[in-house]
Amino acid sequence: MKLNNLKPAEGSVKARKRIGRGTGSGRGGTSTRGHKGAKSRSGYKKKIGFEGGQMPLQRRVPKFGFKNVNRVEYKAINLSTLQALAEKNSLETINVATLIAAGFISDKQLVKVLANGTLTAKLTVEAHAFSQKAAEAIEAVGGIVVKL
Repeated sequence: MKLNNLKPAEGSVKARKRIGRGTGSGRGGTSTRGHKGAKSRSGYKKKIGFEGGQMPLQRRVPKFGFKNVNRVEYKAINLSTLQALAEKNSLETINVATLIAAGFISDKQLVKVLANGTLTAKLTVEAHAFSQKAAEAIEAVGGIVVKL
């Protein structure tokens, strides 16, 4: 076997359809597009979700629910997390910058402190929101709650 006598397998290579080359070719006239209709015309492009005039699925299926455009999304930080962070870095104040540096939040996220876990360290906590129990727990230990 040599490179100059290699051939593809018998029947594996087909000649391409040469469309629109006269009536004698068998593919002239309508050029395999059939008569009339959108698909026979130049520039035809089917819209996404088009079902041939039938009511499309995205219009048949009932819509439900509600998206509140004024919703404020908070990143939840637990008291146990604040306690661990204070012990690890020996902190008296925990603010948004501290949490960003520790990798708990990104710079665009808002913080809400939740009352999950226990807090023993006396801390000054600065956040955008506090749950009622979290605020009570921080103040019970002698800490300060600062709402941004």
